[in-house]
Amino acid sequence: MKNSFNARSTIRVADREYTIYRLDAVGDVSRLPYSLRVLLENLLRNEDGVTVTREDIEALAGWNPQNPPNREIAFSPARVLLQDFTGVPALVDLAAMRDAMAELGGDPTKINPLIPVELVIDHSVQVDAFGTPDAFENNVEHDYRRNAERYAFLRWGQQAFDNFKVVPPNTGICHQVNLEYLARVVFSTDENPNLPRDGGRPLAYPDTCVGTDSHTPMVNGLGVLAWGVGGIEAEAVMLGQPVSMLIPEVIGFRLEGALAPGVTATDLVLTIAEMLRKKGVVGKFVEFYGPGIASLKLEDRATIGNMSPEYGATCAIFPPDEQTLRYLRFTGRPEERIALVEAYLKEQGLFHDPNAPEPVFTDTLSLDLGSVRPSVAGPKRPQDRIDLPDLKRVFHETLPSLLPAGAKSPESQPKEHEPRIDHGSVVIAAITSCTNTSNPSVMIAAGLLAKKACEHGLTRKPWVKTSLAPGSKVVTDYFRRAGLTPYLDQLGFQTVAYGCTTCIGNSGPLPPEISAQIQERGLVACSVLSGNRNFEGRINPEVRANFLMSPPLVVAFALAGRIDWNPEQEPIGTGKDGKPVYLKDIWPSEEEIENTIRTAIQSDMYRASYGQVYEGDQRWKAMPIPSADRFAWDENSTYVRQPPYFLGMQEQAPAGVEDIHGARAIALLGDSITTDHISPAGSIQKDSPAGKYLIGQGVEPQDFNSYGSRRGNHEVMVRGTFANVRIKNRLAPGTEGGYTTYFPENTVMTIYDAAVRYQQDGTPLCILAGKEYGSGSSRDWAAKGPYLQGIRFVLAESYERIHRSNLVGMGILPLQFRDGENVESLGLSGRETFSVLGLGEAIATRFANGRDVTVEATDENGQVKTFRATVRIDTPQEVLYYRHGGILQYVLRQLLAGKNAASIFGATPTASRPEPQTPPCEGMVDQGSRDSFPASDPPAY
Repeated sequence: MKNSFNARSTIRVADREYTIYRLDAVGDVSRLPYSLRVLLENLLRNEDGVTVTREDIEALAGWNPQNPPNREIAFSPARVLLQDFTGVPALVDLAAMRDAMAELGGDPTKINPLIPVELVIDHSVQVDAFGTPDAFENNVEHDYRRNAERYAFLRWGQQAFDNFKVVPPNTGICHQVNLEYLARVVFSTDENPNLPRDGGRPLAYPDTCVGTDSHTPMVNGLGVLAWGVGGIEAEAVMLGQPVSMLIPEVIGFRLEGALAPGVTATDLVLTIAEMLRKKGVVGKFVEFYGPGIASLKLEDRATIGNMSPEYGATCAIFPPDEQTLRYLRFTGRPEERIALVEAYLKEQGLFHDPNAPEPVFTDTLSLDLGSVRPSVAGPKRPQDRIDLPDLKRVFHETLPSLLPAGAKSPESQPKEHEPRIDHGSVVIAAITSCTNTSNPSVMIAAGLLAKKACEHGLTRKPWVKTSLAPGSKVVTDYFRRAGLTPYLDQLGFQTVAYGCTTCIGNSGPLPPEISAQIQERGLVACSVLSGNRNFEGRINPEVRANFLMSPPLVVAFALAGRIDWNPEQEPIGTGKDGKPVYLKDIWPSEEEIENTIRTAIQSDMYRASYGQVYEGDQRWKAMPIPSADRFAWDENSTYVRQPPYFLGMQEQAPAGVEDIHGARAIALLGDSITTDHISPAGSIQKDSPAGKYLIGQGVEPQDFNSYGSRRGNHEVMVRGTFANVRIKNRLAPGTEGGYTTYFPENTVMTIYDAAVRYQQDGTPLCILAGKEYGSGSSRDWAAKGPYLQGIRFVLAESYERIHRSNLVGMGILPLQFRDGENVESLGLSGRETFSVLGLGEAIATRFANGRDVTVEATDENGQVKTFRATVRIDTPQEVLYYRHGGILQYVLRQLLAGKNAASIFGATPTASRPEPQTPPCEGMVDQGSRDSFPASDPPAY
């Protein structure tokens, strides 16, 4: 290592000595934002003169918010976090890379994670059974029956790959497990024998993490710098590639005061999401500071960090302080770890000091915590906050836009003895998602509200499907110890699973009589959930309006049974004494909540829950473990198939990049198209292309499982691309779902069927879209699916950060309309043929002459419209990925060339950065922004 600043030093903690890289070696960085100080340490520790240079370190150390450096840096995370929906396809890709490596004459065992990778199986379990004492066992049984093949594959991966651990099913949600157990805050190499040491001493450094779930920033609440990446980018990180990024802008969020009684952390995070989405922080770091931090518990901070993707930020971090140490101790971390965390952070100036000068930021905004009001968000987006008393009015105002096409007033009546539901009836009430189940204050509030409701004689409405899916088993323990479990059970909130469930779209089927009424009468039914995502078609395909709220409000709306209820003015029900009961009558006080937490939650719960975290239950232990370094693919599998990404791949990269000619638009889409629209995670419809494929493979509809669970099978996923039941493609007007018009025949068909026809014709495809294309989950299949459908480029007004990166990682060109231009202003119909000209030259010269290329749109009469669009390949590293046809092909060629000595300590493949003097790029991506490479010609790639 270079160590140009003589930063290498030592620190003694008790009887252990550690090597550290001192931040003060580069001068006074006390007013640098905390998040940038963590990045600075990462560069100091990894300086090798190639991947990380002295100039990189100087640029970051001298960060000036008024004149931020336009420079690319290489960030090397300490570890990778996976959940099974994204972890299975990532492992499938690694297994396929081993095959490709062997077929090209290389050593397949070189395909191996070089840093710790931890996968938590949490996204697969569905809410089939609910409201009964045996709901949990029934759902677990269904889970293993449906997913045994996937789980066996993960068990193979655990023994075939180094540095790869699996947390078995029904342990908890990955982010809550990360917060309560996996996060180190300060990492040390003595915990892993595969990680190098320095002169016999272990290294100590900040814990950093990238995860294949966009809610990875939950551990930002602990001060762990972490964010979500696409699965393909995570795979490259596992294989030693650094994260190529531009030195970010950092938005400071000043907090003052304290939350008012009755206001929850959920209300706070929905308020913050609304403020930051309006501010515009896509692709930026958000860092919280100010006197209000002290009033927020660690769990509240984690709730805020968790929802970073909902306001578009890369991360939303709190600097570590005494609350951090308290939480580590409370959750049962070893005292040796806590001592290292405290000593290291204080030695490095990374421990928050309320009396220190405040950091400087790119921009700031502030919030008086006392001004936060009870809130919900919906019916389609998490940033659309609504004051709780206004919910009834807002629902009725938005109802016309939620109705199915051609719907009339629901005049027909339900069958005899069936509960009658109407527009606005709540049919799903789910306490779900790590966002809130990691926070004891809102969970205890839900339990206390249930207790008071039962004491008043209230019951849930019979049409409400209720569920409780805690993020860890600790929640069950403290509900039981507090004596609240019987009341939750009485209202139908039995524990159904330890997993993501409703928030990821695994709400399971509605009762048949409720489903029939919704379908027959064209009803706008509603869900309420304590989650972070409520995009169209995500929660349940039959539920058109979905609202995020705190766990106690979820219980309250299950009692009310309808969304058009004003809690301030209308009773929630009638008590056993015949008198009306209002929400205020059963809402627990702050004192009750705190007293219950103090007596019911103990550190021993965490130690017991996580003491054997990797062992699993008897079902897991009894599963067969396939052996061998290479996976034995089963051609008859409908869950795990060998992907086609490397078929026919040559050892050498293509000589150049060609322009695109004669492309057809397969979809013309509006604003806020999410990755759920592009690649659904929920149920598979039997009349969809994916459903027809599964039926053709002998799978009965009741065994379809979900799109998320079948991400290891590209045949299912390519058919599910753009198959969201609520997507509206303007190329097939009057339709809802994954339909398009096949040109030039003008025939309406499914997008998948049209893609097959176009591929047979040899016609490349494109997508036209509006603002915020690809918002939502960090879903790699939202790029893989379009790639397999033959989509060569996307032309949108703006992109969300992770999805744009995923497109490049799959070799799909992201193009952006120039400012003030879009489909409408340019008069595009989507029926044209499109050519992208000048791309080959632009890539070959590394955008030396600018990043705009020419797009020609030729209409049906032969008239040509010509306009310029910006190539959104944002870093020199991404140029390499695109030239190689994708990030996986690039990494595989690197490993074939013998450049496999990568590690988080700086021996990264030299080709990942061509020259130390590579000129920088402009600042981080924001909505509608343009990043440009410098006018000067950088060194050759």
